[in-house]
Amino acid sequence: MALGSDRPVYVISIAAELAGMHPQTLRQYDRMGLVEPSRAPGRARRYSQRDVEKLQEIQDLSQAGVSLEGIKRIMGLQNQLDEMHARMQEMAQELDVAHAKLAESSRVFAAGSRGEVVHLARGKRPAGKPRSQAVVLYRPNRGGK
Repeated sequence: MALGSDRPVYVISIAAELAGMHPQTLRQYDRMGLVEPSRAPGRARRYSQRDVEKLQEIQDLSQAGVSLEGIKRIMGLQNQLDEMHARMQEMAQELDVAHAKLAESSRVFAAGSRGEVVHLARGKRPAGKPRSQAVVLYRPNRGGK
């Protein structure tokens, strides 16, 4: 059985060894909110593989001269970016579904230049029938004007 990267399996001493840090450093990072390990009964910290990778990233940034507050800010911004990427993927899927539904529909209407209802058929039109020209405008009602 493969261990999931989010499954909390490492006690603090093992996680510290895997990350190349002292256990007290992990406690400090936990207090600062840089890493948030799970808690086992008795409040003992349990770290996942993802937590260990995050600790290694923190260590790399620290060795590059970034302060702990800077690291906290960088990681917060990275989390925001990851959330935005996930939301963009969701929106792209929603857009694909909407495009598919629109492609299936051949009943799209608009107002013509003289106020008539114009059918905007997708696909081929009968021979000799001119293409409809329609302009769709939206003007909000401004207090009865």
